[in-house]
Amino acid sequence: MASDQIAKAEPGTGTPGRGDGVFGNTDFVKLWAGETVSLIGTQVTQFAMPLVAILTLNATVLQVGVINALRFVPVIVVALFAGVWLDRRRRRPVLIACSLSNAVLIGLVPLASATGWLSIGLLYVVTTLAGSLSVVFDVGALSYVPFLVERRHLPDSNSKLQASFAVAGIAGPGIAGLLIGLITAPVTLSVDAVSYLFSAFGLITIRKPELQPEVPAQRPSIRRQIAEGFHAVYGSKLLRALLAQSAVLNVGFGATSTIYTVYAIRSLHLSPFKLGISVGALAVGALFGALLASRIGKALGLGRTLAVCIVAVSASPLLLLIPRNAGLVAMVLLIASWFGHGYGISIWNVNTITMRQALTPPRVLARMNATYRMLLFGALPVGAIAGGLLGDTMGLWSAMVVSVLVLTAPMIWIFFSPIFRLTEMPSRPRSDDDPA
Repeated sequence: MASDQIAKAEPGTGTPGRGDGVFGNTDFVKLWAGETVSLIGTQVTQFAMPLVAILTLNATVLQVGVINALRFVPVIVVALFAGVWLDRRRRRPVLIACSLSNAVLIGLVPLASATGWLSIGLLYVVTTLAGSLSVVFDVGALSYVPFLVERRHLPDSNSKLQASFAVAGIAGPGIAGLLIGLITAPVTLSVDAVSYLFSAFGLITIRKPELQPEVPAQRPSIRRQIAEGFHAVYGSKLLRALLAQSAVLNVGFGATSTIYTVYAIRSLHLSPFKLGISVGALAVGALFGALLASRIGKALGLGRTLAVCIVAVSASPLLLLIPRNAGLVAMVLLIASWFGHGYGISIWNVNTITMRQALTPPRVLARMNATYRMLLFGALPVGAIAGGLLGDTMGLWSAMVVSVLVLTAPMIWIFFSPIFRLTEMPSRPRSDDDPA
């Protein structure tokens, strides 16, 4: 009878565990542990892949730029179809297949290097295909977690996953830099290939059965199913406001982060080491934010928490405009700026991801996440390109001022967005007719 009750459990009921928190859910722990190892491996690849092109293949700046751009293309192209596809099937087998496939793809690079078949074209293909699989995995994982854990544990589970992102951002580049010096850039990518096996193993060992999603008697067309994903986002005034604010935030971040790298080296004369220290503070701040997100949310309430963290996200980069050199005081300001931004964005992500999961019916959850992520991540390359154009036409200082001011714009939403008037996390899908 016990196994039959579990099989009939509703999404979000979670798996019974030994403790009351989300870490008492052993199935979530398996997902989280595997994903943490995999995220560190992914950060290693993001750091090492351009260096494979530069150090091993003597790639041009344009070729390196293409590799970086190909990381974003799958989010824009694949996400919508991934959402439609995932809403028709169980998510766990798809997540396992994505992890195993990425292990093979990333492993092709060190294998090709050892056999003399490594080329820039192979890097393009691997980056694009691995990025596409990662999009499917991310959309599926966001839609699988609400099934795996109880609704009351959603904020805590998202906090733990955000902390993993932050830890990976801190550890990954350092591990990659050390390994590249020891075993070369192509072989370093084998670390990521192995990390995907950890992710697959964690998913394979999850015990909670996942029910097959309901399939309507008359399956709507792909176009209609994509339209339902858009409606899941734009049909809710809360998600509309949330997406508009977050998209502006990403445009500002894309521009600021692009200009800052050049500005820090050429205008502030930071060494690569100091540049790494300053930017690395973002990941450190994100880790602290993820660890404290649930506690802060309980103390302040949802609306106030979001207001405080969006101020930290948007106002902290103003400190980037103060330094004029690479001295100690300048470094403290730069580190404080990126730390504050990372701290705020991590708390923002924990709460807004949870809100999206709470507001969306399970049958369209994958399509909502896919639509949301396509529009959200599509804003990053727009900001990056805009930042590059500003830097070329206005000069680095003026471009920094404009991009940072754009990054402060999301604070305007505090005065009119309904999300900042919420006192607690919504407990059911809402429509435009509901009170804010």
